[in-house]
Amino acid sequence: MAFSPLSDGPFASLLRRNTALLEMISRFELTHTRPSFGIKSVRVGNRDLPVKEEIAFDLPFGQLVKFSRDSDTPLPRILLTAPLSGHFATLLAGTIRTLLRDHDVYITDWKNARDVPRDAGIFGVEDYIEYLIRFMEHIGPGGHIVAVCQPCVQALAAVAVMAEEKNPATPLTMTLMAGPIDVRESPTEVNHLAFDNPLSWFQNNVIHTVPWRFAGGGRRVYPGFVQLTAFMNMNMDRHQAQHQKLFDLLAEGKTEEARKIKDFYDEYFAVLDLTEEFYIETIDRVFQKAELATGDFMYRGRKVDPGAIRHTSLLTVEGGRDDICGLGQTSAAHDLCTSLRPHLKRHHLQANVGHYGVFNGSKWNNEIYPVVRNTILAMEG
Repeated sequence: MAFSPLSDGPFASLLRRNTALLEMISRFELTHTRPSFGIKSVRVGNRDLPVKEEIAFDLPFGQLVKFSRDSDTPLPRILLTAPLSGHFATLLAGTIRTLLRDHDVYITDWKNARDVPRDAGIFGVEDYIEYLIRFMEHIGPGGHIVAVCQPCVQALAAVAVMAEEKNPATPLTMTLMAGPIDVRESPTEVNHLAFDNPLSWFQNNVIHTVPWRFAGGGRRVYPGFVQLTAFMNMNMDRHQAQHQKLFDLLAEGKTEEARKIKDFYDEYFAVLDLTEEFYIETIDRVFQKAELATGDFMYRGRKVDPGAIRHTSLLTVEGGRDDICGLGQTSAAHDLCTSLRPHLKRHHLQANVGHYGVFNGSKWNNEIYPVVRNTILAMEG
């Protein structure tokens, strides 16, 4: 093979470095468009099975997206409750892939508030709970619910309301992962931000009006880029290190290794806006007052009582190095579910993982997911 200065040697190295630099520059931009989930198949045993994605139920502020694969027997049905905190539900694509090994998965796919017309009304914390109940009713009796991060509060409240009403669609199991059930336990930097400022500070400093060129023009929102900036600042050293690593991999021509980092940040830099009422109520009711933990949480005019839950198995999961949701904040759910018998309660503490490692990555796949799967399987009989 003839030697080419563009394929080897110092010229090739310089070309790759310059190309890597240009790509890094081009990547520093935000998007408000929801990325694709990108789940075309799932590995089950020694086979790659095609995955079908469809919109199962559509509401103004969110839709229920169903993922299913071929199976000789009916699979357990899971409602995966995604956070409404500045990112699209596609951030949980890796979580879905893992769950699909043994389940049909439905996910709450929240819409960007700037794209929801004002005549659709408002969307607050209690509306989120109503959506969860309606989604579970659509899935039908015998389903399961898995909540990730922020919506653990709403998921627990929804199940409590359904249990008290003896709703036939009350889930068989409830898995709460790294969520702020009681933020008074081991407060983190995120909690202190909410504690140290009055609601008026948030309303005056982080709430903005959607420009009229968008479908939701005139709606008051908490912009997703503000939340992204806060998350980035919390772990700036890590993000800088990852981008340095990405540059080095691109400069060395290791495109496949670089793709994993690129895919993550493509998703991470896709942001959505939250309605003002949802964001402010979350700060007020979840972070400042911890209403669910204190017994003061109201839903449609009546108190929510987790003690009404009697037949839904509870699993809580926390990460030992979680700097967003501190230790004890999620496991506090066990103290609230006073009517559950001991064999229906389980807590899993995963050492050496941060917030995202609870629901994504190798520890989730190999150590946390088996606990979730077995909890669901035990209630399927």
